[in-house]
Amino acid sequence: MLDSKTAKEAMSRHPITLHPEMEVLEAVRILVQDGISGAPVLDQVGNLIGILTERDCLKIALDAGYFSEGGGRVENFMSTDPVTVEAHTPITEIAERFANSNFRRLPVMEQGKLVGIISRRDVLKLLEAAWQPDRQRI
Repeated sequence: MLDSKTAKEAMSRHPITLHPEMEVLEAVRILVQDGISGAPVLDQVGNLIGILTERDCLKIALDAGYFSEGGGRVENFMSTDPVTVEAHTPITEIAERFANSNFRRLPVMEQGKLVGIISRRDVLKLLEAAWQPDRQRI
């Protein structure tokens, strides 16, 4: 049963997105305020061009603290060429990817367009729900 579950079934739809020309400190505020660990960066026509992560933001904060530098555009700080998964990717494959990497979230694509984002927590929720029937047998 778990093998038939896909990214599309576990992902968060309508993720918060950022734009490359946004002020990076505004983007950091959005991530902190919304309690998310990263957000996809889309160009003006909706193509995925990067991702801004907590790790990227920590570098910004350190630069601001050590060098009294702050600001700039998201495009100067985002990770480019983000790793993605297709909407039909099996959840078990995504779980393995998370288990063997430092990724905390992955953009979900369908026909070349961003349709959602899947996090470690989304995968754990689906896996935990799959274990529910076993608990009733105990």
